[in-house]
Amino acid sequence: MKGTVTSPPQDSQSIFRRYRYIFAVVLLLTVAGVAIAAFKFWPVNQTVPVVIADANSNAYCDPGISSVQTQHIDNLVKQGAPPVIDRSPSPGAAPDGMVWIPAGEFSMGSEEPAFTDARPIHRVKLNGFWMDKTEITNAEFERFVNATGYVTIAERKPRAEDFPGVPSESLVAGSVVFSPPSSAVPLDDHLQWWRYVPGANWRHPQGPKSDIKGFEKHPVVHIAYADALAFAEWAGKRLPTEAEFEWAARGGLDRMKYTWGDKFRPDEKFCANSFQGHFPDKNTAEDGFASTSPVGSFEPNGFGLFDMAGNVWEWNVDWYDANYYADLAQSGTATDPQGPMQSNDPTEPGVKKRVQKGGSYLCTDQYCSRYMPGGRGKGEPDTGTNHLGFRLVKDAKIN
Repeated sequence: MKGTVTSPPQDSQSIFRRYRYIFAVVLLLTVAGVAIAAFKFWPVNQTVPVVIADANSNAYCDPGISSVQTQHIDNLVKQGAPPVIDRSPSPGAAPDGMVWIPAGEFSMGSEEPAFTDARPIHRVKLNGFWMDKTEITNAEFERFVNATGYVTIAERKPRAEDFPGVPSESLVAGSVVFSPPSSAVPLDDHLQWWRYVPGANWRHPQGPKSDIKGFEKHPVVHIAYADALAFAEWAGKRLPTEAEFEWAARGGLDRMKYTWGDKFRPDEKFCANSFQGHFPDKNTAEDGFASTSPVGSFEPNGFGLFDMAGNVWEWNVDWYDANYYADLAQSGTATDPQGPMQSNDPTEPGVKKRVQKGGSYLCTDQYCSRYMPGGRGKGEPDTGTNHLGFRLVKDAKIN
């Protein structure tokens, strides 16, 4: 970004939240007013009419036929039906840097107590597709930028019309950076370890004084959803659906806790880049990394994919809806689900979010363990962080 800012900018996250809180208060007062008015004018002895279905109508009749398939799927899930993997050979030579993810059917979701939005477990059937072996790296993203002149969201100055009332000098390009506190803090306030850093972007992951020299093979970060789409269009690929990502992450395993099995450290070996120590103030980096790691630093999963757990979160194309799995499970086996039509996050009503999967180097059982394949992440499309990147998929050519 060109130009020099002389006055200290306000925290962007605080700016976002300020307007969200104002909106929430106004909405709450409005709802309260409507409720009071309804109570005041509703007749005390008013009775609610009871609707009795006509005996000749099937509007309220459920003969049970439509539920047979759903019950069959429920039984498969309860009985532990294994994944079905199409062992047919891939449709031709693999595109550079990609592996073939076979077609198949699996049980999607998680029974982890904390993952309430990942239930119920339901059956999903998918066609085969190509997928990047690794997350997109700094080197790959730099080639894209050099070829197209693309400027990421984090490198653009926020528009005044998007933040009415905010002083122009406070609208400074930047991004959200993990900034560990000096000592232990309560885990109910993530602003204790996240802050908006002016000048932070994919070229400067920690802020303007940092760069990516020597980090060419690390995953690119500070990527907003639109940035990932732009790269995908240039590369002739697309972002994966949530179902595709989970199927690929499991690598043929059946409802295992992790992408490599049920034990976190088999034979005392680390299998992913995650957080060790005391979150968020002290990362002991026992796995060798306190931040991102070069892609492919850990063993691949059963489908030959690297870092499908940990390292950086990855964008999926789906809107995030906390109730989507419950809705999807009603129709039996879902074939190539594309996600809900709109976003729904009860924790922040009205805030649109896309699905993120895979977790990051900050994942820990102390706070967030959604690097498990059944875990679901979420994020606002216009917000990048220094633990968020992406990888792409490509449909098979049908002759």
